[in-house]
Amino acid sequence: MTVELIAKLSDPIISAGQSAQRQLELTLSAQRQEQQRPPLNLCLVLDHSGSMAWEPLEMVKRAAESLVDRLMPSDRLSVIAFDHKAKVLVPNQTVWDKEAIKAQIATLEPGGGTAIDEGMKLGLKEIATGKQGTISQIFLLTDGENEHGDNQRCLELAKLAAEYNITLNALGFGVHWNQDVLEQIADAAGGRLVFIEYAEQAIACFQSLFSHISSVDYTNAHVLLTLSEAAQLGNFKPVHQVAPDTIELTYASPHPHEYVIRVGDVSATIRRTLLITLTTQPLPPGSHLIGFVQVRYDDPVQQSGGLFSERIPLTLTAEPEHVPQVDPEVQQSILILEKYRKTKLAETKLQAGDTAGAATFLQSAAKTALQLGDTAAAKVLEASAQELQQQSTLSESALKRTRIASKTVLSNAPSN
Repeated sequence: MTVELIAKLSDPIISAGQSAQRQLELTLSAQRQEQQRPPLNLCLVLDHSGSMAWEPLEMVKRAAESLVDRLMPSDRLSVIAFDHKAKVLVPNQTVWDKEAIKAQIATLEPGGGTAIDEGMKLGLKEIATGKQGTISQIFLLTDGENEHGDNQRCLELAKLAAEYNITLNALGFGVHWNQDVLEQIADAAGGRLVFIEYAEQAIACFQSLFSHISSVDYTNAHVLLTLSEAAQLGNFKPVHQVAPDTIELTYASPHPHEYVIRVGDVSATIRRTLLITLTTQPLPPGSHLIGFVQVRYDDPVQQSGGLFSERIPLTLTAEPEHVPQVDPEVQQSILILEKYRKTKLAETKLQAGDTAGAATFLQSAAKTALQLGDTAAAKVLEASAQELQQQSTLSESALKRTRIASKTVLSNAPSN
């Protein structure tokens, strides 16, 4: 297997003698030859605080048991339960005796407060014992605020997970969890943010996320971008992931004109797409090499690190007169990022008490979603705008639906 990297500029032609801005779209996917997926090392970190009593916890246990049924004997599983403290419910082990594992999960009872960081810390310790030769993933589920924990510690633990090639997915259950904290955890650890609004959705959400992580082939992928003197990154938040979710990505610059961007997992079936803003100096007529891009990644199954994709040159052609024409596929990525940014601006307006401004940005984001063909997100964003106009506030559920709609394409976009 290898990683395929496709690089495409929004418009590979610029006007000679003029500075320009272009979007660089990078698409990463694994080229899988084997039919069977790599072994998983899955850790479930489950909130069993008092607020999870009755149906919520029962549905979460059923959802966890449904994952056990999908695991192979070569997979590994551990389960951590936390309230204001954490405990190991199922130690990290291969999945040979599924009924015994499910019996342990069934013993979970509600009680206590909520300390998310305690669950994360113990989850990382337990999953680390089964990392070798596997794809390591954590499902962190909570229904509340981190009342007995430290949110900054949660973020530090998420970053630590990323450093050790452990992807952490955050699942918010109900409507009272902190969407900012869980989003930061998921983004920092290269995972997904999932909203389980109703208890009966738990099994479907667990199964959908399991299908997503089952497609992973490589981990610890980094984009290595080298630019010439003629090009540089844009000044304002120049690097984003736009698929499968929209995330603002950080980057390092170990040397002048060199940039390292951590991407995380790479899948054969779910493409990961980045959008990078570049600016160029005025260039004379002709073809110009403005940089190279490559992916460095690990193969945990083969226990091989520091593998490289093909190194792709980036070229621009300067012409005396040019009318910009944006590539249709890159335009879709640009619209995804635009939807995300408009929704973020709406949230900022709402926090400042400007409900009219927030509603206007949400309506604009809904129109952008329609341009994408994302009708489901457009309905969510428009409904939130209407709720703001009518009530001058957004319910907890509307806030969370809006956040998910901003980060994820909920409908399949039309093919170009």
